Amino acid sequence: MTRADAVVVALALALLPYLYLTYWGLSTQGEEVRIMVGGKEQMAVSLHQDRRLDIEGELGSSIIDIHNGKARFTASPCRGKQCIHTGWLGHGGESAACLPNRVSMVVVGREQRFDSVVF
Repeated sequence: MTRADAVVVALALALLPYLYLTYWGLSTQGEEVRIMVGGKEQMAVSLHQDRRLDIEGELGSSIIDIHNGKARFTASPCRGKQCIHTGWLGHGGESAACLPNRVSMVVVGREQRFDSVVF
C-alpha cells in the first residue's frame, strides 16, 4: 500500500461520521403515516392521534396501530409476519410492508431517514 492509498483510506474513514450524521443520524420524529394498498396511497393519518386502522389488502385485513407518535403492523394475513416483526416506526423515512397482502406504510417527517432501501 502506497502513501497515496493510505491518504485515500484515511480520508474515507474521516468522512464516515459526517455521512452517518447527514443521512442516518439526524432524522426527526414523524408527523404522519402514509398507507398504501397495491402501490396506491389509500390514506395519510397523523401520528399524534392514537388509532387502530383496519386495512383491506389482497389476502385480507392488516391491522396498523398508531400510539404515542409511532405506528406498527399488529396483525396481517401473510405467512412470515415480517411486517409485524418490523416493530414500531416513528422517524421520518421509516417504512414497513406486508408484500403478500400488498399493504405498506411509510412515516413522513420534515427530515427523512435514509437506509439501503430508500437511498
